[in-house]
Amino acid sequence: MDDRRPGRAGPAGPQGHRRGHHTQDGRGYVSTHEESRLARVALTWLAEPGTRSVYGLVNEIGPVATLELLLDGGAPQEKLRDSVAARTRAGDARAVATESLRRADRLGARLVTPDDDEWPMTVEQLRHLRLDLPGKPRRVDIETDPPLCFWVRGAWRLDEALERSVAVVGARAATPYGLHVATDLAYGLADREWTVVSGGAFGIDAAAHRGALTAGGLTVAVLACGVDRPYPLGNTALFDRIAETGLLVSEWPPAAEPLRPRFLIRNRVIAAATRGTVLVEAAARSGATQTTRRALALNKRAMVVPGPVTSAMSVGAHEILREEPAARLVTGLAQVLEEVGPIGELAPVPRGPERPADLLDDDARAVLESLPRRGALGVDDIAARAGLAVRTVLRTLPLLEELSFVVRREDGYALVASAAGRS
Repeated sequence: MDDRRPGRAGPAGPQGHRRGHHTQDGRGYVSTHEESRLARVALTWLAEPGTRSVYGLVNEIGPVATLELLLDGGAPQEKLRDSVAARTRAGDARAVATESLRRADRLGARLVTPDDDEWPMTVEQLRHLRLDLPGKPRRVDIETDPPLCFWVRGAWRLDEALERSVAVVGARAATPYGLHVATDLAYGLADREWTVVSGGAFGIDAAAHRGALTAGGLTVAVLACGVDRPYPLGNTALFDRIAETGLLVSEWPPAAEPLRPRFLIRNRVIAAATRGTVLVEAAARSGATQTTRRALALNKRAMVVPGPVTSAMSVGAHEILREEPAARLVTGLAQVLEEVGPIGELAPVPRGPERPADLLDDDARAVLESLPRRGALGVDDIAARAGLAVRTVLRTLPLLEELSFVVRREDGYALVASAAGRS
């Protein structure tokens, strides 16, 4: 159980702790803290996060002056000018930013900027990220500068949540092997009071988040859309649990859609914000391998779990191990802690073979043990046999399904053929 407590993050909305109330920008006048915040939100709406020229202007003349410059048609690059023009035809940037702040306030979310005490300074390393990749570089491989702001949903201070953190990433179409490994690693990390960071997707991401939650630990989901509409919708219950005990984080304002390029843009934050990245399973050219390569480019610890050579879901992982000398092969928690933790912080030596069911919490174990070896049971019968509330059973069954312990049939839920021996 993680006995850390949420730090003071300030109330929801734009009134958190600040490093300064006024700043002087490059055009010679003083802007208030609120004007600066509004400008950062508007800039993120006008240009996708990571845009190098926008970040450079903000550093040089400040966010308020940068916003005015772009709205006046003064963007230094034609592509950026075209992007800003297209956006301004769709709406007023300041009005959109104001509505985003109001929406976040209603949601109980907050905006965090570099002026706030809880800003995670590790993401500033992204200003030095330069990727040397084969072939023609894509926009997401060039525009990799630090975020202008974060939207945060949850009680923890963002900097404290990320201070001792490890990313666990991998394939959406994960195998039972990958799901087990991700759950196991995340459980162990959370049990050792490390924050588990991932992207909230199906497969390895969801398994990592659930493993941390099962351990009673802290997990952070870094999203590629607004924190009010986390994607995928099939993980809504999981996102609600993360928001209650951990954090949902995004560079995009509330109501932002999960456009495909945004997942790749988001991955640089996962790599920069954490002490290291563990790649569990990945197909060739997957987003998870991209996250791992960004961690390597930032001189962060990059760890890869090997898989069966016959599995398409391990091709990308093995590619990293073959091509990147700095990537480390890991097969368990002890090796991950050796990479990211201080000297002496090692996992306890295993005393015997660990069963997959040992990773489950009491409720999940009770549900599993209530199922007969043959046949299926409905939810009400499972609840009665397990001595649990129906809502608890409904919350637990999807996890057992994802870990391949149970299968849903027309007549109810049944044990997977191999689960009886594993439990």
